[in-house]
Amino acid sequence: MNKREWFIDNEIDMVALGERLGLVHAAHSEAAIVFLEGDLGAGKTTLSRGILRAFGHSGSVKSPTYTLVEAYELPERHVYHFDLYRLGDPEELEYLGIRDYFDDHSISLIEWPARGAGYLPSPDWWLQVTVEGVGRRISVEAKTAKGRLLLQNLQAEK
Repeated sequence: MNKREWFIDNEIDMVALGERLGLVHAAHSEAAIVFLEGDLGAGKTTLSRGILRAFGHSGSVKSPTYTLVEAYELPERHVYHFDLYRLGDPEELEYLGIRDYFDDHSISLIEWPARGAGYLPSPDWWLQVTVEGVGRRISVEAKTAKGRLLLQNLQAEK
C-alpha cells in the first residue's frame, strides 16, 4: 500500500500524528524528503511540530515563511523545515544552496513544494493536508521505495 489517510479534528491530535510520522523517520537512519501540501492555515506547520518532537525538539516551531528555511540541529539528525510560499522564482533555491541541505542523514520538510519545481529532489513522502469542516484530512503517499518502506513501518506500528 502506497497511501494512508487520517481525519484529525484538533491541534493536539495533529501534533500527535506528526510525532507518529516522525518516529518512523527517527527509527530509520537514512535521509528523507517530505513534501507538505495544503492551503494556508491548513496545519502543515502544526504537523511539522509533531515530526520535530519525534526527533527530540521541545521548543516552538514557527513557519519559516520569511526565512525560507529553519534548521534544527538535533542530537540524532538535522531536520530542515522549508516554507517556499514566498519564493519568487524556483531558481532562488540555487542561491540558497538548496542542494547542501539534502545530505545523507537529514530530514527535509518542505511546505509549498510546487514553488520549487525543477530544483527539488523527489520526495519520499507527499503529505496532503485538506480542511474538512473543523477538522483536517491528512494523507501520506509514498513516492519512493524508501517512502514505501517507511509507510509500511508506520502501518506495522501499534
